[in-house]
Amino acid sequence: MTTAKRPAPAPATDSPPRSRSRFPEFRPRVDMQNSLYLNDPGHIPALRTHFGFPDTTIVLGEVPVGWNATGERRGLRIPDLLIAFHIERAAVIEVMGYSINEHGKPPDFVLEIASLTTARRDEIEKPGDYADFGVPEYWRFDHEWGRSYAVGLAGDSLDNGVYQPIPIHQSGAGMYWGRSDVLNLDVCWEHGELRFYDPAAQRYLDTYDTTHYARIAAEDARDAEQAARIAAESTRDTEQAARIAAESTRDAEQAARIAAESARDMAEDARNAEQDARIAAEAQVAELQAEIRR
Repeated sequence: MTTAKRPAPAPATDSPPRSRSRFPEFRPRVDMQNSLYLNDPGHIPALRTHFGFPDTTIVLGEVPVGWNATGERRGLRIPDLLIAFHIERAAVIEVMGYSINEHGKPPDFVLEIASLTTARRDEIEKPGDYADFGVPEYWRFDHEWGRSYAVGLAGDSLDNGVYQPIPIHQSGAGMYWGRSDVLNLDVCWEHGELRFYDPAAQRYLDTYDTTHYARIAAEDARDAEQAARIAAESTRDTEQAARIAAESTRDAEQAARIAAESARDMAEDARNAEQDARIAAEAQVAELQAEIRR
């Protein structure tokens, strides 16, 4: 599959309102792992924007999942991230949980964020529960690679009721990824951060962080472009000043040459005048001597 979006489901037929049992309330996680690696970067709104169909697609964190909303906590699991397609999103919000019976299908994707207090349940107990629910893909993310979970990134795909490991690839130092066929996305562990990559668009989903860094990069690019423009203008001004200075030097050299030529002409005129005066004086002396001899 190459498309990233899910097709819109057929419109639901009108049915009389019914009373739904609510799931019990659970306290949110207190270890900040969800906030730091799921909520704070903005993965949930990024995924919701990517998949679209907000009425029939649910992307939520810490939503109880079970067969029915009975008001009891027994038999429920609360994944840190739940994604489900082609369901009635309003029903999930109304009962504060995901009832597999009501929706007629399990969530399509669940992910757990590692912490030391939940690691054993996430790796040992929950795989069996999620497999019994029929969840097609179950993923785990540990920002401190191997501190809480056995590895930093792991995914399982349901095959005949049994989870099989999804291959995890290394794309560089501190960069790992696995393919989620359910989401048509790559789930990535990059230097301790959770990321989602869209191979079809060849880009990461635009979270708060990526948008922030992209904005900084754009500003840096604009600043660099402006600095280059200023440097180019300064270079042009320097070249123009150099041209003016060179022209001034050429003009000065030409004036000096003209002055030197004029001085040479004047000196030659003076020599010629001196020579003429000498010749005239010699002629006058010769004339006087001739008169004396007469």
